[in-house]
Amino acid sequence: MQYVMKGGNPLVGEVTISGAKNAALGILAAAIMADETVTVENLPDVKDVSVLLSAFEEIGVLVNHKDRHTVQINGANIFSACADSSYIRQLRASYYLLGALLGKYHHAEVAMPGGCNIGNRPIDQHLKGFRMLGATTTVEGSKVILDAKELRGAHIYLDMASVGATINLMLAASLATGNTIIENAAKEPHIVDVANMLNSMGAKIKGAGRDMIRITGVESLHGSEYTIIPDQIEAGTFMMAAAVTKGDILVRNIIPQHMDAISAKLVEMGCEVVELGDSIRVVGRPSLTSCNIKTLPYPGFPTDMQPQMGVALCLADGVGTITESIFENRFKYVDELAKMGAEAEVKGTIAIFKGGKTLKGADLVAPDLRAGAALVLAGLAAEGITAIDNVGYILRGYEDFDEKLRSLGAEIRLAEDEDSLQKLKLKMG
Repeated sequence: MQYVMKGGNPLVGEVTISGAKNAALGILAAAIMADETVTVENLPDVKDVSVLLSAFEEIGVLVNHKDRHTVQINGANIFSACADSSYIRQLRASYYLLGALLGKYHHAEVAMPGGCNIGNRPIDQHLKGFRMLGATTTVEGSKVILDAKELRGAHIYLDMASVGATINLMLAASLATGNTIIENAAKEPHIVDVANMLNSMGAKIKGAGRDMIRITGVESLHGSEYTIIPDQIEAGTFMMAAAVTKGDILVRNIIPQHMDAISAKLVEMGCEVVELGDSIRVVGRPSLTSCNIKTLPYPGFPTDMQPQMGVALCLADGVGTITESIFENRFKYVDELAKMGAEAEVKGTIAIFKGGKTLKGADLVAPDLRAGAALVLAGLAAEGITAIDNVGYILRGYEDFDEKLRSLGAEIRLAEDEDSLQKLKLKMG
């Protein structure tokens, strides 16, 4: 499948943000730890979520889709703590099953995670934490095996503020005996959301969103109803869409404080950014001013937003830089932007953008989820027709992406095959 688009239209209007994908994956893992029904609302309808739910069903979890954005989960009939299927291997967040199954059954066997190839993302901090809780950890081929006679609380210091390790250790420690402290914990909004979800199920977690999280283990978790927070990265992507197309977009259903780092950079580049309760309005300008960005753990500038910002720096006046401090392979989109006439180069962990260029439509390939979304923004800001292959990456993390863009005035369609691709190109041209 490919996206085909004709650039040049300022995007104008309102868009409603879906539930946070990154929070949803951890929250769904938490839900299987109870033997009672857990209802999860505001669930994003994206591929990563559907793949994880399919993997759940393969090990006996009852999954009932109440509607498109609401699911009921019941983990009472899980018959295997081994999750090693084609579904699991597609998904980076499969590793949350390690913490969930270890906490509930003191045993877990989970296929090594997949997902986007954006750099080295080891799970050594996860395994170190599990060992401190009392588990043995073994890697056999492409599978991680955890086993524990019992789980006991521990004082765990993470060598880096890993989002995945923080969530995984919260899951396991919630059902461990005694008290656990996680120091140098990640502070992202979805950490707080997963902790709140676990607490709604009877866990005792304090400090989520700060450097130190304290967990008092409980004997069991119970049913709950929980609503997922809005997606910070989807919201940021549409904010950037207003900037690069010189548009005017009201981004609804968000938590504005989650967007502070993105909003600050947009203001620095010359955009108008107005917070309105649970919405943000972004007004693009005829010209943008370049800036320098360094990705950092929350509340710093998110690594998941740097490709979108890279597109803006290609268009902005002056020279701007992005320093990537999280994932070393996150600049693969720069070669694709070069096909559109962008002038940029990558030197190690720094990308340098010589802005003020007019982008031209081209045939592109999405190298990963966020880069794919960024290339869509580039195509909508460019002159002429752009086609983007590998859109399966984008569908992993954005719900109704093309439909939402069309509602703002974008000319963008999804081509199912080569024949429809050529027809769309002719029609748009």
